[in-house]
Amino acid sequence: MLQPVINETIAESSYRRIRADIIFGRLPPGQKLKLESLKESYETSISTLREVLNRLSSEGLVLAEGQKGFEVSPVSVSDLKETAALRLLLETHALEQSFVHGDVEWEAPLVSAHYKLARMEQVMASGDTSRAEDWKRYDWEFHQALISACGSKLLMETHSVIFDRYLRYQMVALSYRGDVAANEHQQLLDAALRRDAETAKRVLVLHIQGGVEHALARGTLR
Repeated sequence: MLQPVINETIAESSYRRIRADIIFGRLPPGQKLKLESLKESYETSISTLREVLNRLSSEGLVLAEGQKGFEVSPVSVSDLKETAALRLLLETHALEQSFVHGDVEWEAPLVSAHYKLARMEQVMASGDTSRAEDWKRYDWEFHQALISACGSKLLMETHSVIFDRYLRYQMVALSYRGDVAANEHQQLLDAALRRDAETAKRVLVLHIQGGVEHALARGTLR
């Protein structure tokens, strides 16, 4: 998930903006990414755009089609399931490690992240989807906070990339599960504060599988 960065380069700024536009569906799956059009929209050079799009291609968010150029990666049921399985594999391991090493300094931002997410879930539950991007940003922050004491920067970075690929599917399907998901987030928080990794992992399995099933039930990916 993208966070504000101070004094970033033009290339990094362009990367972050295009990546966010793909994840949040402003650049929809399958859209051709024409360099001249992107040059105007993102106010950057063709060479920078090529660098950015090749970088996004390595993350699976863009398809590089040789001489044909680039397009936003399509979505599919099989890719959603594979992405969800990889997220679960990474996140359950990171949860275990985080619960072992987490202390009071870890708990405080975790509780804060959950508070913001819970408030935004109330907004979504009211039927107001105008702040869907805020909802998913707070969702990302909460899950990152859960694993932030895992002790591995590489694990967190890898999880973040996979989480964003999963998040894109949720935005395509606008898949909000209401009280079910909110209750699962509360259970994850409670388990974290008790350092109950086994319960947290069971809840996480239900949480991710439920998200996949809900997205598929909407029929958007067929």
